Amino acid sequence: MLKKERATYIHAELERLYPEAPIPLDHTDPYTLLIAVLLSAQCTDARVNKITPGLFARADHPEAMALVPVEEIEAIVKPCGLAPRKAKAIQRLSEILRDDHEGEVPQDLAILETLPGVGHKTASVVMAQAFGVPAFPVDTHIHRLAQRWGLTKGKNVVQTENDCKTLFPMESWNKLHLQIIFYGREYCSARGCDGTKCPMCKTLYPRRVNPVKVNKP
Repeated sequence: MLKKERATYIHAELERLYPEAPIPLDHTDPYTLLIAVLLSAQCTDARVNKITPGLFARADHPEAMALVPVEEIEAIVKPCGLAPRKAKAIQRLSEILRDDHEGEVPQDLAILETLPGVGHKTASVVMAQAFGVPAFPVDTHIHRLAQRWGLTKGKNVVQTENDCKTLFPMESWNKLHLQIIFYGREYCSARGCDGTKCPMCKTLYPRRVNPVKVNKP
């Protein structure tokens, strides 16, 4: 298959497997989604979903969170890992939203990326899932699968994102990035497949015999 043919097949197959692609992080609005995505760095979504109810019971909007002592936030989010850094980011970004944005999460990718603890991927998720703005957030899992599936040779997630945006229609991006994550967890995980074992990899590359060496982001 040519690269575009692979992309077309992948899109159709993921749509068949995952016609619904709910956001795996529990949230109620853009702010709680932003905090949940921030906490998900180097942490599973399942663990984040266990932590956020307690955190949001304490404060679920910027004005309230800005007043919570950072030590208290840290104690709540400790199971998510990187707690000191994440707690400081949560409190500081809450202060910024309160003071500079009337307590609202800005619907602007560039502004989101300036918030403490918010990188391009986190900002892209919020733009896509909270505001419906077309975005293609790429984490290490999507980067790995895109390499295995021959969609990119990117050496970083930015290049992988750009390549995927070129291959897939814009209207599919917000759903597709979740579908790829779901497929990776179920069939093509880091340990469960090396580019030669899962149904997608075997279909796309039936003659492939050697494991795929992924360019680490």
